[in-house]
Amino acid sequence: MGNGQQQAYHMTPRELKRLQEIQMELIAEVDRICKKCGIRYNMVGGTMLGAIRHKGYIPWDDDADIGFLRSEYEKFREACKTELNHEKYYMQDLRDTPGYRWGYGKLRRKDTTFLRLNQEHMPYGQGIAIDLMPFDNVPDGSLARWLHFLTCFAYRKILWSEVGKLTEKNTFKRILYKLANLIPRQTVVASFDSFIKSCQRNPNTELVRILTFPTPKGEGFFGYRRVWYEDLAEYDFAHLRLPGARDYDGYLKVKYRDYMKLPPEDKRKVHPVSKLTLLPEQEGASENGKEV
Repeated sequence: MGNGQQQAYHMTPRELKRLQEIQMELIAEVDRICKKCGIRYNMVGGTMLGAIRHKGYIPWDDDADIGFLRSEYEKFREACKTELNHEKYYMQDLRDTPGYRWGYGKLRRKDTTFLRLNQEHMPYGQGIAIDLMPFDNVPDGSLARWLHFLTCFAYRKILWSEVGKLTEKNTFKRILYKLANLIPRQTVVASFDSFIKSCQRNPNTELVRILTFPTPKGEGFFGYRRVWYEDLAEYDFAHLRLPGARDYDGYLKVKYRDYMKLPPEDKRKVHPVSKLTLLPEQEGASENGKEV
């Protein structure tokens, strides 16, 4: 019934704070490269919410989300080959990283571990990371949007199948994941790359979205307004000043609805991990959790 032998490791408040500090270092590296190379990016998701509601991290948050329109993402991906500090960091993308199965990128810190529970078998580095989210064009028109939505759903499930075949509790769905996982990864990657290119044939659409990431119910069901990734302002995020949607209120209402209201404590989600390694030079840093 899945990979039930692994045990979740629960971070202490001190470890969570240190994790956020390392992610801030990663965000600063993104900002440095983008400023040097003239690449546009913006805070999205919980990072944008944190900037508005907390002037920094949501206190219990253990990840960070940076968004790019697709053309800017590809510029950043290319820039990382020469501009990224490879002594400290590495970038992962579906097309560049063997075994990687996510439709968005990650920037990771070397000499750290943030091993996702039930993903211990994934054959790529799992250092502490921030998510790099490319936003692709969503076609205008009702039927075209539905077809696009269903295609995104299919790719998301096929890519997830490497994990879902082990973790899905529903027997029927687990069988479907096992069948989907029989599709060779290189076939999926090539097909998904073609899908990305097909989205680029519809420039200046009203909506954009991350192709393999769920969208919210309601107004954001098919995607987010393009203007939220083009018309930007700067906001405080801890000691940094980072770009985000000028119309942050419109964006956050679609994403989170009553976004200024704190969720109850039992809804404050973190990513379950089985192993955490913080930077060894940090006083108090430690390696915890189950070895894999």
